[in-house]
Amino acid sequence: MRRKYPSQPVVGVGAVIVEGGRIVLVQRGAEPSLGKWSFPGGAVELGETVRDAVVRETLEECGLDVELVEDVPIDAYDILTKDEAGCLSYHYVLLQFLVRPKNGILKPSSDVTDARWVPLQEVEKYDLAESVRSFFKKHRSKLEKQ
Repeated sequence: MRRKYPSQPVVGVGAVIVEGGRIVLVQRGAEPSLGKWSFPGGAVELGETVRDAVVRETLEECGLDVELVEDVPIDAYDILTKDEAGCLSYHYVLLQFLVRPKNGILKPSSDVTDARWVPLQEVEKYDLAESVRSFFKKHRSKLEKQ
C-alpha cells in the first residue's frame, strides 16, 4: 500500500512511553512531519495486531522493548495532509497506546534521527508534529499521573 497519495487510509500506532515524569519523543526522519518530534510508531503490517505493531515499531525506532499499560488506545486521530494543489497526500488513522519500557536503551534507529527522554514540563518547547501537540494538551494530566 502506498503511503503517499494512498487509495485508502493507512492504520498506524504510536507508543506513548512515560516513566518518572519523562516521555519519549523521536525526531521524524521521513514525511509526513519530517524533522518534527513525535511518538515512536508506524504503520500496522498486514496480519499484525495493533498491539503487536506498537511493540514492534517502538523496538525498531528507538531500541526499547515495551509492554502495554492498558489494552485499549488512549486516543485515536486522523492525520490528513494535503499538497500545494490541495490533493490528499497522506491519510493516517493513528491509535496511541500508553506503554512502559521493559528493556533496552533509548537510541534512534530505523526512520528517526533522534530519540530522547523529555521531562513532561519541557515537551511543548519542542517542534512537535501538530497531532502530537494536540494529543499532549488533551492528555497531559493523565500522563503526569503515570
